[in-house]
Amino acid sequence: MTEEADQRERVRAILLSLSGGVIILGLKAWAYMLTGSMALQSDALESIVNVVAAAFGLGALIFAGQPADREHPYGHGKMEFFAAAFEGGLISLAAMIIFYEASLALVRGIELKRLGLGMLVNVGAGTLNGILGVYLLRTGRRLKSKTLEADGQHVLSDFYTTAGVLLGLLLVRWTGFSRIDPLVAMVVGVMLARTGWRLVREAASGLLDEEDPATISAIMRGLNALLASGVEKTGVITVHGLRAIRSGRYAHVDVHLVVPEYLDVASAHDRTERFESELIRSAELDGELHVHLDPCRRKYCERCDDAGCPLRVHAARPAQPLTREEATLVEPID
Repeated sequence: MTEEADQRERVRAILLSLSGGVIILGLKAWAYMLTGSMALQSDALESIVNVVAAAFGLGALIFAGQPADREHPYGHGKMEFFAAAFEGGLISLAAMIIFYEASLALVRGIELKRLGLGMLVNVGAGTLNGILGVYLLRTGRRLKSKTLEADGQHVLSDFYTTAGVLLGLLLVRWTGFSRIDPLVAMVVGVMLARTGWRLVREAASGLLDEEDPATISAIMRGLNALLASGVEKTGVITVHGLRAIRSGRYAHVDVHLVVPEYLDVASAHDRTERFESELIRSAELDGELHVHLDPCRRKYCERCDDAGCPLRVHAARPAQPLTREEATLVEPID
């Protein structure tokens, strides 16, 4: 039920983004028509991208929220990376169009009108953008939705763009030099291009299954907390071969657990199953954990505080926190 509630909240958030984007677009288009400003036109063009991206994001969230099935055994979460890449591509396209139009206006010159009213309308649109962007970003991080995070980053970048545009138009009013307007639009284009590239790069890392450092860090904190409680309680001496990737908001984790070799299969299974559950809970994982059991083969005696071990060949030493390098080592120690 919790996952269903989270999914409903994700859909509500993207619907709010879509409806809010339409209102903000209307305000910015009105501001552009009032003034004829290239800077305000660039701001309005970015809002068109916001609306299109939110519509695409809605479909992506609904698709990504479907449970795993036979055709998609790891779920549908990667659709969120596709949505983020699509949004980044749209932002980059908007940046190129803005830069082109602003370059033409810089050469030809531009006549501005009714700047005061146009700027006032754009202030209202920018304020709505800021509120919406913060909401989407916080909701996306809390619900682990790459689509909402990407949308929130885009909307916030739109807010900063609006602030920059307004500063530029104030300079136009104070100086009377109208060519500042297309120059501001060109700066907007560069800023958008950077935002678009960042979104595409982050989405590509997810689609290419790059290691997720944030997930690894959360797992390391959970591992060290559990291992500190001792082998007799957890049944696990140490770990290696830790790997983690994200598929949208879901994490897929593989790890080798080293257990005392004198344990029978049933005992080792029961202990490590409890260890899995505790690790998922302590690391706050939204996903799945796959484990492989390795017998200690008396290589880890100095790390093992199991007082009942009949095979010990070395005395145990005070335990040290497991490092990331040790945990991600593919093969166990010699």
